[in-house]
Amino acid sequence: MDLPEIGARRRVTIEYPRLSFVKRRSDGSIDFVSPLPCPYNYGHVPGVMSGDGDPLDAVVLGRRLPAGAEVELAVVAIVGFIDVGQEDPKVIFSAGPLTRAQRGGLELFFRVYALGKRALAAARGIAGPTRFDGWRAG
Repeated sequence: MDLPEIGARRRVTIEYPRLSFVKRRSDGSIDFVSPLPCPYNYGHVPGVMSGDGDPLDAVVLGRRLPAGAEVELAVVAIVGFIDVGQEDPKVIFSAGPLTRAQRGGLELFFRVYALGKRALAAARGIAGPTRFDGWRAG
């Protein structure tokens, strides 16, 4: 898997906007409905695959963007994440540098997200560790 470098500009397709409850797969089908809204725009980097076989996940900071929007922004950080034993990093994009508060918010979000993903995997009968795996860069 080729992760982009910090500062590199990449195109991102938004799959679900900030404050959405429904998480969709890159093909548009529903993956799950969350009890809490996602505080970030979530999507993928077209043409780049992750370790789990899905397109590389992207989190876009800033204002709410509509589903299907395509933006080109700089990579400001990369979060390590393990999803049922598969490497599934999250690339963080923003128009400006990552602040300390944003970094703390992202870390908290992915720690809580891992708890929800673990419960979802258990309900689906899928085994393997799921966790926030630290900061890769940024």
